[in-house]
Amino acid sequence: MKRAVTSVCLCAAMVLVGCSISVADFAGKSCAAAEDCPDSYVCVAARPGAGRTCEALGLPGLADGGGPGPGPVPTWCNDIEPILLANCVSSCHGEVTTGSSRTDFRLDYYEAGAGSPNGAKAMADRIKVRTYDARTMPPLGVPAPTDAERELVARWVVGGAPLCDDAPDGGSDGGP
Repeated sequence: MKRAVTSVCLCAAMVLVGCSISVADFAGKSCAAAEDCPDSYVCVAARPGAGRTCEALGLPGLADGGGPGPGPVPTWCNDIEPILLANCVSSCHGEVTTGSSRTDFRLDYYEAGAGSPNGAKAMADRIKVRTYDARTMPPLGVPAPTDAERELVARWVVGGAPLCDDAPDGGSDGGP
């Protein structure tokens, strides 16, 4: 009996510790090798001047155990730009980057223009990983997209990140 109680207590302690460690805490942390990052992150040199850091890259759909659901392919013009403007651009990833150290991209642009950094199209895979798969963006305290909006972002990326009229299904509005 004593052994069973000890086992149950040990298992409960492991669950509590496991639940209190957030994988999201590892984004941007310094690393020397893959073993320094949790399973859902990779140790890479992705941030200019930061050396090697843990980054979420190319993950399958972790939020719900799979990828985005079926539906029309959303477009930047009709669906995605308003979501990014409300949740990403206003606080971090626009002309003023007060909440982010990343200046190599802006999410108020679809594509890079003359002298402008990368736009949302170039960052589409990373946007999906951070907003849909790992749900590490936006950070706490910043307005966050709804689950339906996160799904739209994922469908947009999986559908090829179309601008306006170049969606595979003819550019239909994939809105909620």
